[in-house]
Amino acid sequence: MSVMRFTGANSREAMRQVRAALGDDALILANRHTEQGVEILVMADPDPAAPATEASIPSPPRAAPPPVGMPSVDPVPALATAAAAEPRLDQAFQAMSVRLLQEMQEMRSLLAAQHSDAQPPTPLQRLAQWLLEAGFSRAVSEEVLAGLPDTLAPDDEEAWLVNRLAARLTVQEDELALLDHRGILALVGPTGVGKTTTAAKLAARFVMRHGAQRVALVSTDGFRVGAHEQLRIYAELLGVPMHGLDLDQPLAALLPALAEKRFVIVDTAGMSQRDRRVIDQLARLQGGASVRPLLVLNAATQPEALEEVIINYRQAARAAGMSLDDCLISKHDEAGRLGPLLDALMRHGLRVLLVAHGQRVPEDLAAMDAVTLVRQSLAVRSPAVRPEPPAAAARLLGQGRRLATLLATLRERVPGFADLAQAWQLAGVPPSLQSPRLEALLAGATQPDGIRVWMSRSRVRGEAWSQPDLQLDAAGQWSALALPQHLAPAGECERLIDSEEAGPLGAHLMAGLPGSDARAWLAEQGRDWIAQVRGAQRIEVNGDRQPLAALAAMMTPRQPRTLRWRGREAQLKLSACAVTLGNGAVEGFRAWSGELVDAYSGRVLKRGHWLAPDTLRGRAVPLLVTQLAAEGLPALTRRANRRLAEEDPAMSPVLRLTLAAGLATVAMQLEASDERWALALRGELLALLPGKKPCSAETLLEALLHLGLAREALRELGTVGLEGLH
Repeated sequence: MSVMRFTGANSREAMRQVRAALGDDALILANRHTEQGVEILVMADPDPAAPATEASIPSPPRAAPPPVGMPSVDPVPALATAAAAEPRLDQAFQAMSVRLLQEMQEMRSLLAAQHSDAQPPTPLQRLAQWLLEAGFSRAVSEEVLAGLPDTLAPDDEEAWLVNRLAARLTVQEDELALLDHRGILALVGPTGVGKTTTAAKLAARFVMRHGAQRVALVSTDGFRVGAHEQLRIYAELLGVPMHGLDLDQPLAALLPALAEKRFVIVDTAGMSQRDRRVIDQLARLQGGASVRPLLVLNAATQPEALEEVIINYRQAARAAGMSLDDCLISKHDEAGRLGPLLDALMRHGLRVLLVAHGQRVPEDLAAMDAVTLVRQSLAVRSPAVRPEPPAAAARLLGQGRRLATLLATLRERVPGFADLAQAWQLAGVPPSLQSPRLEALLAGATQPDGIRVWMSRSRVRGEAWSQPDLQLDAAGQWSALALPQHLAPAGECERLIDSEEAGPLGAHLMAGLPGSDARAWLAEQGRDWIAQVRGAQRIEVNGDRQPLAALAAMMTPRQPRTLRWRGREAQLKLSACAVTLGNGAVEGFRAWSGELVDAYSGRVLKRGHWLAPDTLRGRAVPLLVTQLAAEGLPALTRRANRRLAEEDPAMSPVLRLTLAAGLATVAMQLEASDERWALALRGELLALLPGKKPCSAETLLEALLHLGLAREALRELGTVGLEGLH
C-alpha cells in the first residue's frame, strides 16, 4: 500500500490530480484546507507488476523532473517517518477488518439461529392476519375461522376464506327483484352519502324497465340549498313527476297524488346519525302507505362512523315503527378498503341490494354477488395493522393519559366536578376522618348561583337515606357536588336562608308545598318557586273546593313541549289555571297539570301536578321541566351507591352517598345534553366499557364509576404525578 499527498487550489483541482495519478482505485484517507489550497491524503494499491511487500512506499523519481504540464506531486515528507508509519497504519486497517468480519459473522449466526428457531405461521395465524389487515374485526375473524379444516392445503386457503365470508354476507344478486317490487322506496342516511344521485339512478332503472308514467320522485330534503332543484332536473330528464315536501310535512299528504304510481322513490334529507330528528323524519314517512327504507352507506366512511350510522338509524327506524334491513353501498370506487364495511354488514345482518360505483346516471349502479365483494375486500391489505396487543406498561400509560383527558374535560365543563373529585380522594383517608373532612369540603365549596332543587325529605325506597339536594347554575348546568340533607338546618325557613347564605338564588324547586312562613319569606325575597304536589291536594276555584286532579276540564292547555325523559323522546302536555288554597286565603296560585307522553307510541309515561305563585305564569314551565328531570336521580343514585359499597366497603356512608349522587347527576346531564362537548365526552366515556354499550344514563353512570375507580387504582400505583390525575 502507498500513501501520497496531493495539493490543489481547490477540492476539484486536487481530485483531478488524484484521478490523473492513481485512477479511480485510490482510497481517500483525509482532506484538509491549507495555505496552498486543499490537501488530500490518498492510499492506493501498488503497481501490480512490482513485487508486493508488506509495507511498500514508492520513492519519488530523483533523476528526472516531472513532465511539463504535470502537477507537482510531493511525496510524504520524511521518508523514514513514512516508512515507519506505514506498517502501523496497515496493521490498524487489518485489525479493524478482522473485527468487522467477526461481528458480521456473529450477526449472521444470530439471525440464522433466530430463523431456525422461528416456526412458520400456521394456516389459522396466516388467515387471521390476512383478515385483520383487510379491515375485518376480531369478532368476525374468530367466527369465520372457527371451522378451519386441519387438512386444508395452502393453495385452497383463499378459496375457503372467500366462501366462508361470502356465506355471512347477505346480498340480493338479482336487480330485477328490486325493480319489479311495487311500493315506496325511501333512501335514508347521513349527509353526503349520495342519496340524491342514487335516487336518480334508481328512477332511471325503473323508467327503462317499466316506463316513465309509472314512476315518481319525492324529495324531503329541505335543509340543503338546491336539493329539490337537483332532483327536479333529474326528474325532467327522465320525464317523471317530482314532488317536494316541507320539513314537517308527512308523506301521507302526497299519497293521493301518488296513488296511480307503481314505483315511488323518496330522497330524504341527510342527517347526522346523532341527530335526534332522524326519528321524526322516519316517522313522517309512515301513515297510510307501506314504505321500505333503504340505508345508503358510504363505502369510504371510517369504521367507527359506519358502526354508529347503522346502529342509530336502525334504532330510529324501530322507534318510528319501521324495519330497516336493507342497504345500498355508495361511493364504492372511492373506498380504500371494503373490509370494514363488509364487517359491519355481516355483524348487523344488513342485506346489500345494489352498489353504486361512480357518478354516471344510470350506468354506475349494479347488483354484485357476495363473492365479488369479498374478493375485493381481501385484495386490499394494510400491513400497518398490528394484531398483537400493546405491552402492559404501554396500556397502563395510555389508560392514564386517557383518564386524565376525561377528568380535565369534566372539571372544565361540569360545575362542582373538581370538588367531587376532591371528595373522592377522601376515600384514601381512614373512615373515621372521611365524614368530618367531607363536611369541611362541602362548607368551603362554592355552589353556583342558580336554582336549588330540594329533594323529598322521605327516604329513598328500599334505602336508609334521602336523596341529597342539588343545585344548577344560571345556564342550567347541574352541579356535580350534591348536598346531603342531614347537613342542612331542620326548619324549612332556616334551610331556605342557609341555602342563600353565599348569595341569592334564582329559584327554589320544592318537593312539597312550602308552609305559610316559607312562602312569605320567598315572596319577601322576590324568589321564584314551584312545588310538586299530589293530585289529592285540595284547592279552591271560583269558590268550589276540590282536589287538584279534578280540575282537568277547567284548565287551559298550553303548547306541548318536546323533551328527553329517561332516555326517551317525549312530549310534555301542560294545562294551567288560577287557584287559591281556600279557607279564606287570598294568596293567588297557578295550578299546573301535566302528562309526559311517549313521542312515538303515545303511551303516557308520567302524570304530575304543581303549584306556583300566580305571578310566575309561563316562567314556571322550564322549572317544571327541571324538576321532572330530577325525578330520575334517586334510582341512579341508589345504583351508584350500591356499586361503590361493593368496591369500597370501608368508605363512610355519607361520603359514598355524596359521590353516588354527584355521579348520578353528571350521568343524567350528559345523557340529556345536546352540547358538542357532551356528545364527544359521551363517546369517550362509553369507550371505557367493554363491548358496544347503548348511550343511556345508566351506562354513562357505569362509565363514570369506572373512570373514578380506575383513577384511584392508578393513584395507588404511583402514576398520579405522571398522568395528571390529581
